[in-house]
Amino acid sequence: MAHLGSRRRRALALPAGLALTASLGFLPAGAASAAPVDEVPAAVRTDGPKMSYVVNVKGGHGTAKAVKKAIAQAGGTVVVAYDQIGVVVVHSQNPAFADTIRSVRGVESAGATRTKPLAPAADMAIDSERPLTAEEAKKSAGQAASDQDPLEPLQWDLPAIKADKAHEKSLGSKKVTVAVIDTGVDDTHPDLAPNFDRKASVSCVGGVPDTADGAWRPGPDESDHGTHVAGTIAAAKNGVGITGIAPGVKVSGIKVSQPDGFFYTEAVVCGFVWAAEHGVDVTNNSYYTDPWLFNCKNDEDQKALVDAVARATRYAERKGAVNVAAAGNSRMDLAADELTDTSSPNDTTPGERVINPRECLDIPTQIPGVVTVSALGAKGLKSSYSNYGHGVVDISAPGGDSTRYQAPDAPAVDGRILSTLPGGGYGYKAGTSMASPHVAGVAALIKSTHPYAPPALVKGLLYAQADDTACTDPYDIDGNGTVDAVCEGGERDNGFYGTGVTDALDAVRR
Repeated sequence: MAHLGSRRRRALALPAGLALTASLGFLPAGAASAAPVDEVPAAVRTDGPKMSYVVNVKGGHGTAKAVKKAIAQAGGTVVVAYDQIGVVVVHSQNPAFADTIRSVRGVESAGATRTKPLAPAADMAIDSERPLTAEEAKKSAGQAASDQDPLEPLQWDLPAIKADKAHEKSLGSKKVTVAVIDTGVDDTHPDLAPNFDRKASVSCVGGVPDTADGAWRPGPDESDHGTHVAGTIAAAKNGVGITGIAPGVKVSGIKVSQPDGFFYTEAVVCGFVWAAEHGVDVTNNSYYTDPWLFNCKNDEDQKALVDAVARATRYAERKGAVNVAAAGNSRMDLAADELTDTSSPNDTTPGERVINPRECLDIPTQIPGVVTVSALGAKGLKSSYSNYGHGVVDISAPGGDSTRYQAPDAPAVDGRILSTLPGGGYGYKAGTSMASPHVAGVAALIKSTHPYAPPALVKGLLYAQADDTACTDPYDIDGNGTVDAVCEGGERDNGFYGTGVTDALDAVRR
């Protein structure tokens, strides 16, 4: 697996030049006493590099107050405190801050959110994998039926999950909002503007909500990833461009990635809390939380990141949101006994380590309660790049694949997923990042059909309505005679397709 550009699951190499675009208990009960003064050194160093930390607090507000005092004594500055979930974001130049604060009573866990110091991030533009050509657009418009948007004939993914048939019955409800927790959404796009929910949109970069107008948009040199995801979910059926899976619901943008493409824990936590408190019904998460591809709980820093993101996802679900996430594009069996991670930490110098994926988690993808989505190509087979794993993957959806591996039927011409790009454009991308928003869109249709359904019921219907899909055996996606992956499980639940392929039509008629 070759990593390109952004070093994220969104940028993996495929043959023929195809680059991929990606990828409950609440708080511990009981209150803890305030930290004694002698738990924190009288004098601390403040001459080290400035680092970012999350501190996860036990118990309630009284404990949080005492911990914040101890944070200051340990040379830390509270950036923001999410007391709802007991997570405090801290900056400190004390090299011993994490070790010091972990010893304070009332602290469940604490750790650095990155392995490099805080610094202004350099821009790294991530271009569309292939823009739509004017010739394709013109030809598609000529082939579109009277009830189709002009580019819909190129969207093989809609009939793949019966979304075209679903739209004859319902486009979804304007009372339902899907939050795209991602690189930002261009709400000025003509296919997104009609359905954009400004009140539920924000920038969480750095971990603190920024509600300035347009803060949720990607900058001119930032990734178009979030805008592409948003179009798949809720591009309006308005006679313009493409059609989303749920073209009648609202979509919001919660920007959590830095200009250089990193999704750090403090921003991800902020994103889930914001969604929870602004009426969001579904969140889509097509990323992993940097800098660790897998976060091992036997490492104090990584454990703290898992704790913080888990608290945030559970809070969002408690407030009514279904959280949907991409399985990842590393061709890995997430149910294996061990995996080799060569990409972490990706913000400094990666090393090689062998991990147990049951103990070292890709977050938020592997957090209990989160809907984990694998990707399919145009022929309905697991995409060549998609992660998989029996008991890990919950459901599958179109994410695209190399046209050489899985070519779509005409009039579609590209095996990837066509969607919106900033500035009013359209382009093709492929990855589990593209599969996840298909499921988020179907979840939004279910919520539209059953407006009072809690998240557990929405997820139950999502899985029950999925089309059973048996393992592909043998799986030789490139046809070279070598088995590329082994699927475990039965027709109704297996490692490649989970409970099956998501079904938009059942979402609106049951």
